[in-house]
Amino acid sequence: MSESAAELGGLTAAEVAQRVAAGRVNDVPDAPVRTLGEIIRANVFTPVNAILLTLLVLILVAGAPGDALFVGVVVSNSIIGIAQELRARRELRRLAVLSAPRARVRRDGEASEIDVGGVVADDLLELASGDQVVVDGTVLAAVGLEVDESLLTGESDAISKAPGSRVMSGSFVAAGSGLYRAEGIGAASYAAELSEEARRFTLVDSELRRGVNQILRVLVWLIPPASALLLWRLLGAEDRWQEALRGTVGAAVAMVPDGLVLLTSLAFVAGVIALARRRALAKELAAVELLARVDTLCLDKTGTITTGEISFESLEPTDGWDAAAATAALGAMAASDPSPNATTAAVASACPAPAGWQVLAVEPFSSARKWASARFADEGLFYLGAPDILLGPSDDEARRRAEHWATAGRRVLLLSRATDTAGSDDGGGGGLVPERRAVAVVVLGDTIRHDAPKILAYFGDQGVDLKVISGDNAATVAAVAQRAGVPGAEAYVDARELPTEAAELGAAMERHAIFGRVTPHQKRAMVGALQAGGRTVAMTGDGVNDVLALKDADMGIAMGSGSAASRSVAELVVLDDSFATLPRVVDEGRKVINNVERVSNLFIAKAAYALLITAAIGIMGVSFPFLPRHLTLIGTFSIGVPGIFLALAPSTELVRPGFLRRVLRFSIPAGAVAAACTMVVYEVARRSSEVALVEARTVATITLLGLGLVILVVTSRPLRPWKIALAGVMGLLYVVVMLAGGLRDYFELDPPPAWLWGPVWAAIAAGGAVIVALPRLVLGRPIRRSDGDRAGAAPAATAGGT
Repeated sequence: MSESAAELGGLTAAEVAQRVAAGRVNDVPDAPVRTLGEIIRANVFTPVNAILLTLLVLILVAGAPGDALFVGVVVSNSIIGIAQELRARRELRRLAVLSAPRARVRRDGEASEIDVGGVVADDLLELASGDQVVVDGTVLAAVGLEVDESLLTGESDAISKAPGSRVMSGSFVAAGSGLYRAEGIGAASYAAELSEEARRFTLVDSELRRGVNQILRVLVWLIPPASALLLWRLLGAEDRWQEALRGTVGAAVAMVPDGLVLLTSLAFVAGVIALARRRALAKELAAVELLARVDTLCLDKTGTITTGEISFESLEPTDGWDAAAATAALGAMAASDPSPNATTAAVASACPAPAGWQVLAVEPFSSARKWASARFADEGLFYLGAPDILLGPSDDEARRRAEHWATAGRRVLLLSRATDTAGSDDGGGGGLVPERRAVAVVVLGDTIRHDAPKILAYFGDQGVDLKVISGDNAATVAAVAQRAGVPGAEAYVDARELPTEAAELGAAMERHAIFGRVTPHQKRAMVGALQAGGRTVAMTGDGVNDVLALKDADMGIAMGSGSAASRSVAELVVLDDSFATLPRVVDEGRKVINNVERVSNLFIAKAAYALLITAAIGIMGVSFPFLPRHLTLIGTFSIGVPGIFLALAPSTELVRPGFLRRVLRFSIPAGAVAAACTMVVYEVARRSSEVALVEARTVATITLLGLGLVILVVTSRPLRPWKIALAGVMGLLYVVVMLAGGLRDYFELDPPPAWLWGPVWAAIAAGGAVIVALPRLVLGRPIRRSDGDRAGAAPAATAGGT
């Protein structure tokens, strides 16, 4: 140690107060969540709202304010979007406090935990294995301190930190413990950037958002020329330019997918809020979608399949050691670690430290090397760690016992003693002493979660491949995996025998499911190899040895009780450590994906029939079959109101790839059928001398609304009574409009002659039949099977109700 004992007592309360008054505090910038003003601007000043507001100006210029009903979409989109984002922000801020890293400071000679923002310049901060370094500083004292800076520098090996070394915030402690002085604080610290990234709540890239954005980009290019063509033709067909402008605005309103972006975001936000209520913190909206698309789930054994609560079971002395002496040596080893992990703590609670054992040097446990060591003044150098690392050539009895217990699914450690310490005066820090003899086999218990078999079976039923990658003995991992029901657990691989070349590693990962003795960097390589093979990979973990794999996985899932480092890099943090939350995340993701697809079908079909009708009128040069208010009525009853219900409805059908292709293959033909049938009925009415233009427009409105409701029912599959009732209520609301004289006059609707009802119903029946058959004709299957909501659902005991 390089500093005096007085200095290592930390700042006094008066010194802390002086630094706070001087502003020398770790004033970490707020995470870049949007302010209220930014939320309002983001939800009001959107491209869709800009188009609709431009159309509002045009319709007012045309002197038809009654046709400006579509501006209600701007208001509703904005209000709903703002309210939902504020709600999500409130939920996530509440949970983020529980997940945020804490700092252990030493002040007035006592250690305490405080918020990271409470650190001041020159504070003394304690570090232990798994801790995140929260501010930059200089190490003052260290016991086997090793810091992993790979997230900052890409350096693959943990770096030993002696007194005088610099530590950077954003790195994490891989092994050992230490004490350092805070120097780089506040915005000058890398921790500020890391904290922002960890707490950011954004609409990140995903297949759904890419698909929706592609649709919007295409429509933005198509709407102006189509509208210009229509206006030019209508100026020649209509007696008044105002009527030509009304028709053009009506067509443009129908072509704009006004609620698609809103309902997509609404589905994402609702999913995030639903998870938050189950104490699962999703740091990105797309996290809700990601797990539903995952085809490979990598599991760390401890803390995911098992409870992570380690219990001491037995100590079996070997090589002539008696139980008392072996117990004393084991107790001394456990007590020598200044920052014990769960395993060391379990040993220490069962084996008290003996009196008189003076510690000279300590090398704490490291996930990379799989052992710890301690040198004692009179008793010599001892090691505690993985048997297959520490066993010597003559330790046959210990080897047999270790293999027996490992095969039985127990966690096994070996206590060994160096018989020749020449050249190793540092407690083993330079490596293992060649001459060692086993002292005792230590048997530990690790309880399988009661719901693990059911949860793992659920993922297997969903077609998700399970890979257990653990630092424990491969036989132990396999035995635990078999008890938990992991497919393929009867065969296992010792990761020390795996190839390092990416392609060969990927092939090994495809062939096997159980891997033991995996180092932290091997976990990262395994995730990368699976991704290189085209897989979408989720990784669960809770320890410092999982951080790199969590960071690189398509979706990292950390447990709330895990290390601060693992929580900081994961996309999803399960705050209550409940493995049973994962099926619920899958269900929420499926709900988002499937419901956004349904809603997209509605809006793209609407844009398709609007574009085709616009093109047809542009070619024919006749009056447009709708006023803007007619299309607002159709859109509200067949898309807008039902779309909100569909976006939030329960839906757990299996997710299939190809969202955009599937939507286009259904919605464009469906829109074409609706446009063709509507134009036929309109032309039949328009060409009849006894039918007025208002009546022709009325039959066109009825026909298009009827076909829109058929599209609604088809995209709502699998059908449920409430979905059929929803379509029925929308149809009845239109009947109310037709029967109520004031509403009928406002919407400029007039019941057509009786003979025209024949063509209307014939068009709806024929067009509806084609639309119903479209999923099989163009997709080769129904949009959803009738039992879909139940077939893919999570176990009832874990998924909960919706």
